[in-house]
Amino acid sequence: MTGPGRFITIEGGEGAGKSTQIVRLRDGLQDLGYKVLVTREPGGSEGAEEIRKLLMGGTVDRWDAVTEALLVYAARRDHLVRTIWPALARGDWVISDRYEDSTRAYQGAGGLDAGAVEQLGSVARGTFQPDLTLILDLPVSLGRARAAARRGQTDRFEDRGDGFHETVRRIFLATASAEPDRCAVIDAAEAIDRVAHAIAAAVTLRLGVALLR
Repeated sequence: MTGPGRFITIEGGEGAGKSTQIVRLRDGLQDLGYKVLVTREPGGSEGAEEIRKLLMGGTVDRWDAVTEALLVYAARRDHLVRTIWPALARGDWVISDRYEDSTRAYQGAGGLDAGAVEQLGSVARGTFQPDLTLILDLPVSLGRARAAARRGQTDRFEDRGDGFHETVRRIFLATASAEPDRCAVIDAAEAIDRVAHAIAAAVTLRLGVALLR
């Protein structure tokens, strides 16, 4: 199927089930004939994956919020230039596991001023924005329990306390409230099939594809 590429970002806190739902969404779009590229942040290009190693490893206090944000935006710029923009130019659909809303949420929870995030973003990506952002929302206690059951090894962000993750959740929901045309909140506490159905409904409604028949 030909046509303009679309950029969908999947956001949410720890244990929200993003990886599972990305596979379901990718498969549904591919069944309709779309070419789909799945990618992630931080990462998604050779250079950005190297920066990811710096960001995710080490102790919680390895970087302050400003340093984290500078590293994230260096990775994002390379990701855009090397991966996302070329795929969209080919007419592919791109699904990214995290994007700029995670920077607002995680570095914001770490103390970075929202204005600084916007300034860095304007340099790194200009006016470019996702066509649709799906925010998978669930209580922090449930998400962290799911994440702990799924993984044996955690990263610097997962190791932070409940207060940090509650702030992350509040920022995600505030972003969705401020930008309702771009964002859709999905109840990720539901069963996997119900979450997938809600995502398919949002993509169908917002982007005009027939995922629900």
